[in-house]
Amino acid sequence: MAFRKALKRTAILGGGAVAAVFGLSQLIEYRKTQARLAHVAAEAELKAPFADELPSRKAQLAALENTEEFDVLVVGGGATGVGCALDAVTRNLKTALVERNDFSSGTSSRSTKLIHGGVRYLQKAIMQLDYEQYMMVKEALHERANLLEIAPHLSAPLPIMLPVYKWWQLPYYWAGIKMYDVVAGIQCLKSSYVLSKTKALELFPMLKKDKLVGAIVYYDGQHNDARMNLAIGLTAARYGAAVANYTEVVHLLKAKDTQTGKERVCGARCRDVITGKEFDVKAKVVINATGPFTDSLRKMDNQETQNICQPSAGVHIVIPGYYSPDNMGLLDPATSDGRVIFFLPWEKMTIAGTTDTPTNVTAHPIPGEDDINFILNEVRNYLSPDVVVRRGDVLAAWSGIRPLVTDPNSKDTQSICRNHIVSISDSGLVTIAGGKWTTYRSMAEETLDAAVKAHGLSAETCKTVGLMLEGAKGWTPTLYIRLVQDYGLENEVAQHLAATYGGKAFDVAKIAQVTGQRWPIVGKRLVSEFPYIEAEVLYAIKEYACTAIDVIARRTRLGFLNVQAADEALPRIVQIMGKELDWSQERRTEELEAARKFLYHEMGYRSRSEQLTKTSEINLDYQEVVRYKKRFHKFDKESKGFITTVDVQQVLDSINVQIDENSLHEILNEVDLNKNGQVEIDEFLQRQQTADERREEGPSVRQPSRHPDEVGGGNSG
Repeated sequence: MAFRKALKRTAILGGGAVAAVFGLSQLIEYRKTQARLAHVAAEAELKAPFADELPSRKAQLAALENTEEFDVLVVGGGATGVGCALDAVTRNLKTALVERNDFSSGTSSRSTKLIHGGVRYLQKAIMQLDYEQYMMVKEALHERANLLEIAPHLSAPLPIMLPVYKWWQLPYYWAGIKMYDVVAGIQCLKSSYVLSKTKALELFPMLKKDKLVGAIVYYDGQHNDARMNLAIGLTAARYGAAVANYTEVVHLLKAKDTQTGKERVCGARCRDVITGKEFDVKAKVVINATGPFTDSLRKMDNQETQNICQPSAGVHIVIPGYYSPDNMGLLDPATSDGRVIFFLPWEKMTIAGTTDTPTNVTAHPIPGEDDINFILNEVRNYLSPDVVVRRGDVLAAWSGIRPLVTDPNSKDTQSICRNHIVSISDSGLVTIAGGKWTTYRSMAEETLDAAVKAHGLSAETCKTVGLMLEGAKGWTPTLYIRLVQDYGLENEVAQHLAATYGGKAFDVAKIAQVTGQRWPIVGKRLVSEFPYIEAEVLYAIKEYACTAIDVIARRTRLGFLNVQAADEALPRIVQIMGKELDWSQERRTEELEAARKFLYHEMGYRSRSEQLTKTSEINLDYQEVVRYKKRFHKFDKESKGFITTVDVQQVLDSINVQIDENSLHEILNEVDLNKNGQVEIDEFLQRQQTADERREEGPSVRQPSRHPDEVGGGNSG
C-alpha cells in the first residue's frame, strides 16, 4: 500500500515534488546551468580528430584490420549500436563498430518517426500502478528533450491531435495528456490544450465531423530517423571511432583468461561483404547491439543460450500530404482491434501506422497487403466521408521489426513493455536488447557503464548529454536563406538541404552542378517532384553509401516517400555512383536490379503493382507494347512515369482539340484503375488492350468522341 501511495503521489506530482522543495524557478535555473555546463565541458574536453574530413570507408577498414586491440567493438549499426560507439569513443575508449548491412538499414529507419515518451505506456503505468513503466516514460521524456537539442536540424516538436467522440472521454483523455505534461516537467515541449469541435475542424479539416465532441492536442518530437542514425554514427567517426558498414561478423573470437581459466570473448572475425576479405578485430569488450538479431549473436557466443527477444512487425504506409495538415498529427487511441494508429505529416507526405503483429526475424521484412488495408480502413474511420481514402494513394509501405524483450507472462506482443535489458554472458559478451529509438542514448550509457565495470576498463564518465551531432553545429532556422543567396539553389531544395545536413549543407551545395538555366543556378533534381539533387549522391558516398539502395532509402528518403519516384531516379543514381566508384557495367546492372527488387518487395511496390494487375492481365505483344509506350511518352514529356489531366490538356491544346475539364476528368478516371489521380504505364497499356479488344468486337454502346490515349492516331506509333 505504501508503494502504491508513493507511486500515485509521484505520478501526480512528476517533477513537481522536487520543485516544491527547491522552488520551481531555482530548479529550472539549476537544470539549465547543468545542461550548459555539460555541453561546455564536452566541447572543451573532446577533440574531434576528423572534424574537417571524414576518413574514407577504405581507411576505416584498414583501421579495423590493423589496430592491435580496441577497447570496445560494437556489433550493429542501428540507433543503439551507433549510440554505444559514440558513448564509448567520447569516454576516451578506442572504439570500433561493424554493421553487416548499411547503417540504419533495419528497424531504425522504419520507425513511426516520433521522438516520444509513450502516452500509452504512461496510461498503463497509472492504470496498472506500474512504477517501471512510469520511470521508462520519464526517462524517455528526458531523452526526447536532449535529442531535440543535439540535432535541431533533424528534429522538431510536433502537435498531435486526439479527437474525442464521446463527452465522458474528454475529461478522461485530458487528465491523461496533462499527466504526460507533468511527468515531462520543465522538459515539456509545449503545454497540451483542449479544442472545441469547431476549432478542431479548423486545424484538421479532414477530420470526421459526425459526433465529434472536441479534441485534445499534445506535443511530441518528430525526426528523420535514418538521417538521425547516420548523424550519430558520423559523429562517432569524427571523434575517432573506426566504423564500417557492410562488414559482418563471421564468428566471435575467444581466448582463455589466464586468471580464471575460462574462455572470454576477445573480438570477432569479420568479413567485408563487398570484397569478401576476412580479418580479425581484437577488442577487450564486444557489445551486441544487433536489434532483432540479438539472439543470433548470443548463440555465436553460446549455442545453448535461451532467446530473449520476441520480434514484432510494425507496418507503415505513406500517402499524399493532402491527407493531413502540414503541421498537425493525429492519434487514434482505440482502433477496431485495440491498437494505436498514428497519422502524421512527414517530409511533406503523410505517414499512417503502425500495426503490431508477431513475426519471424528477417533482414528483409515485407509489408503485407492485409496490414496495408487494415491501416487504410482505420484511417477511413476518423477522416471525413468527403475524403475518399484510396488504395492507389499508398505511395510506399514498409515493415519494421521491433526487438521487444520477451515477457514470459505475456500472451501477445502488445502487452510487452518496450523496456531494455543489459546482460553480460559468462564469456563476457555484453548485450543490449529491447528499448526504443527515443532512449538510444541512455541505453548506450547504461551499456557502457556495465561494460566498463565488468571488464575493468579505464574510462571517463559519459559525455553524450548535450553533445551536438553531425550537422547541428552552425545550423539555424534561417540557414537555408544563405544557401539560396550564396549558391543560387531553389528555395525548396535549400530548405531540404538545411533540414537534412544542417551546417554540412554548404558542403553539399559546393559540389552541386550548374543547371545551365537562369534559375536555379545550381542543383539538378533527381526527380521533379522532390527536392533531392544529384550532388547528394556524391555526398552520400562521403557518408559511406556503398549501394544505390543506401542512397534512395537512407541518405535520401525517396524510397520511403514514393516508390515510383525512386524507381525513376535509380538510373541516374547508379550512373553517378558508377562513375565515382568506378563500377563495371555488370555492377551497374546488378545495382539497378537490386534496388528495384528492394522497392518491389520491401517498400510496397509489389502490393501496388498487384493492385494494378488484378483487374486484367496485359497480353499485348512486344511490338504493341513498344508502340503504346511511345504514345504514353507523348503525354509524359517530363518522364514522371505517369500522366495527369494537366499532361493530357497540354497535348490537346497543342493540336487544338477542346474537351471540357469535367469530361476530361471522367475519361481519365475510367483509365485510372487504382484511383490515385494519375495514369501509370501499366494502366495505360491495359486501357489500350481493352480498346483493341472492343475494336475487334465492333462498336461499343458508349464511345467518347476522342479518347485522350488515342490522340495522334496511327501516326503516334
